[in-house]
Amino acid sequence: MARELLVLVKHDCDTCGLVLPALDAAILAGERIRILSQSTRAESDALTTRLAIRALDLDTEDEVSERFDPEAVPTLLLLEGDEELDRVEGFDRLRYEELASAADIQLELGHLPASRPGCASRARDPEIDARLRARRARREGKIRSRSVRVGEIEDIHETLYRRGWTDGLPVVPPTPERVVAMLDHTGRDPREVVGILPPYGGEASVEKVAINAVMAGCPGPALPIVLAALDAVCEESFSLQGVIATTNPMGPLVIVSGPLADRVEMNSGGNCLGQGNRANLGIGRALQLTLRNVGGGRPGRDDRATIGQMGKVGACFAERIDDSPWESLSTERGLAADETGVHVFAAEGPRVISDATSRSASSLAASLGMVVDAMAHPKLRNQLAPLLVLPPSIAKVFGREGWSKARVKQEILERSKRPIADLLPGARGCEVGWDEEPPDDDGSGVPKVASPDEIVIVHAGGEVGSMAMAMAYFPNLERGSPPVLRRAEDWQ
Repeated sequence: MARELLVLVKHDCDTCGLVLPALDAAILAGERIRILSQSTRAESDALTTRLAIRALDLDTEDEVSERFDPEAVPTLLLLEGDEELDRVEGFDRLRYEELASAADIQLELGHLPASRPGCASRARDPEIDARLRARRARREGKIRSRSVRVGEIEDIHETLYRRGWTDGLPVVPPTPERVVAMLDHTGRDPREVVGILPPYGGEASVEKVAINAVMAGCPGPALPIVLAALDAVCEESFSLQGVIATTNPMGPLVIVSGPLADRVEMNSGGNCLGQGNRANLGIGRALQLTLRNVGGGRPGRDDRATIGQMGKVGACFAERIDDSPWESLSTERGLAADETGVHVFAAEGPRVISDATSRSASSLAASLGMVVDAMAHPKLRNQLAPLLVLPPSIAKVFGREGWSKARVKQEILERSKRPIADLLPGARGCEVGWDEEPPDDDGSGVPKVASPDEIVIVHAGGEVGSMAMAMAYFPNLERGSPPVLRRAEDWQ
């Protein structure tokens, strides 16, 4: 099979302009040389006019550039059929002559300098490279989701909203290029199914999660956390169907503890439950969008929340570990300190605990116990459990007096007790009350939860202020959806 030379050039490369006349002269003499331009037809025509050479063929859709993937142009390729035997990127007269000789082709290059550096290949332009990578991923089956074309005069954000693919807020259009870039942050196969999502049994593949993470504006390095969170809610004991369909305002709350939280720049300090941090908001929103877009559970149809809460858009924050007086939530539950734990709770919205007066651990425990006692309803016991987010100003008081996390939980449990007489139907003029056989009253009262282990304490928040937060969650399978822990590194 005869050998030939194939040359890739572009219109704005001075070195390309230097060698093109010599190559064009060889073609006119009948030599087996093909020249393909990475530029547009208009740009290529302008180049041929300026250099007074024949019209250039185009590298249509960058197919040849994608195949050979040069870093610089001009690129001179020695081919035998479809096989590449050798190449030169940029210009080197001796090397050009070597490749030409190997193909039995005559080139007149004596009037040219010995060498010249080339210019960056157009295929290395970030936008084009992203498009080529997306096309390659589609061809290799790494991305399989159907593409939806939006008309040029359509507003992309309005279109996505009308099709029901948003949470009511604008989303980032999930182009193939963005999805492939997102998938770069996990080693898992994009086709791997993370879980089956209720209520309609949607298959949440890694690719589908990445699509929704893009839409949520989630930073790419945080994708493993989103995947771990989705894996957690798919745990059978989490009862995701019930979380989605309940009239209660419960929604998945993600708490991240460990080194990956720092690497993706999550907020564990001031306003960590609020706005302003892309990772916190993006992770929580990505999880929620995946649940709705893949599994269904649309508000007003399958999601029957009576009122709801803003955490159903996305709720996520990081635990403040470095200056905590206690071990982290993840290490408390079995992970190593150098591992990143992703906890998911079926939680209500946060309520503030305001105590700027207490200066002792005992007084603070009393305040916390009173708030826990009133969660959901003061007369209800053993239904919901408290998740308490304590800022440094409060945690330091406990730490200074040597209170362990276990002791804090036990004290809160004791301070949440009420006499059985206060809990019976009709007590204090309220018909709400104990709906089963009341326990024996030994005079100490009935605590809010059955065990101090059901009280969750997380250290997070800013240095200033004594505002803690309390969120009710379902503590166990008997009463709903117990929290689930996953290791983020498993999804990297």
